[in-house]
Amino acid sequence: MNFEEALQYMSGLLRLGWKLGNDRFEALCARMGRPQDRYRILHVAGTKGKGSTTALAAAILHACGYRVGGYFSPYVYDVCERVQVNGEPIPREAFARLVTEARPHIEALAQTELGQTTEFELKTLIGFLYFAEQNVDYACVEVGLGGRLDATNVVRPDVTVITNIGLDHMEQLGDTHALIAAEKAGIIKPGIPCFTATGHPDALEVITRVAAERQAPLTRVVPADPDTPLNAPEACQRVRWSVPGNAPHTGTVTIATPRAVYRDLPMRMGGIYQRANAACAVAAVEEALAQEGRSLPEEAVRTALAHTALPGRLTVLRMPDGPLIVLDGAHNEMAAQALSEPVQALRQQHQIRRILLVIGMLGGHDPEGVLAALAPHAEHIFVCQPRWKRALPAEELARVARRFTRRVKCVPDVLEAVRAALALSTPEDMLLITGSFYTVGEVPPSMFTLAGSTTP
Repeated sequence: MNFEEALQYMSGLLRLGWKLGNDRFEALCARMGRPQDRYRILHVAGTKGKGSTTALAAAILHACGYRVGGYFSPYVYDVCERVQVNGEPIPREAFARLVTEARPHIEALAQTELGQTTEFELKTLIGFLYFAEQNVDYACVEVGLGGRLDATNVVRPDVTVITNIGLDHMEQLGDTHALIAAEKAGIIKPGIPCFTATGHPDALEVITRVAAERQAPLTRVVPADPDTPLNAPEACQRVRWSVPGNAPHTGTVTIATPRAVYRDLPMRMGGIYQRANAACAVAAVEEALAQEGRSLPEEAVRTALAHTALPGRLTVLRMPDGPLIVLDGAHNEMAAQALSEPVQALRQQHQIRRILLVIGMLGGHDPEGVLAALAPHAEHIFVCQPRWKRALPAEELARVARRFTRRVKCVPDVLEAVRAALALSTPEDMLLITGSFYTVGEVPPSMFTLAGSTTP
């Protein structure tokens, strides 16, 4: 198969949906020689920030001199973004070759009681196979959905991370923080250190209990002054991070672990939440290296945090003689609430007059929660519908948006919605494009005639 044929074959699996469970994928990986056992793994789950944490951890390990794989879910502009080695996406020819190699095993397995492999399982297998053939030392693997029954949970990690817990994918994972935490805590393995930035008390109670049952050392990652003295037991269970009060979303971050203090680290990624993700990544990598008897060089941390960015994570572009463009894949209430703060900071920094919101979402997420966080700041809302199987119909999203304002225009096509917003905008405005990575992925930065791009 060539790349287009491989994508078509993979798309044929998409109709089977998302089947949670590990038995079938365990069997498929076994048929392919269990490639996920050939390198060390950092496994990352969470409601928000798991992709950024995965990218930051991979970048830190690469800056330490390792060959590093990164597996991400979902992609933004190109499916090859999902599988990366040293920050470079898998080549299309390698992608197609690995799909071709896997196909006979998938079709043989489909004839058994385990049934048909899903699209997500195939993408995950491609990542595992590519990392093995590229002889990576580490792979940083982002969970797709939940954790306990996610395809990625066939790995045997050296470290696990649960960034946080929010109410999302409730149809699949449960409708309380405790139930969702129980699913995400499924990545915790016996005796394997786990780091979590989870702050919700019900979720934290579940994660703490599961870690204790599995005798997995648990470390909390919390916002706190790194120089405040802690007693010995607390010092062994806390990673602390802090930001300057005058620039919480754009300034440096100081991270204190039980082993070291990393001061005034610059970050390319904007948003205070990315500082928490950085603390999770630093702590996880530090622990992984300690298992090798190595310390984490501060220069590697400094280099990685200063240069790492992901598309669709508070990406800020300035159009010449046009509005400030902000693209972010915030797709649930927790992400939208987190996004609202740096958006307001950008509004003040750039003296923005109006915010024009372009939003398209997928089903399975709470549109009211997302709009409650973002709509009050927007003067106009343009509702659209990404070209994806699970997209929320634009009219349905528009009905929710109209609960917050009458200035709602339904333009189903994403690019047409962006063009409609641009036509209404001035250089004093901000165009905020959000609601899903699939929405952002239909808006290539090249559509804006840029004098340059920037981060907040």
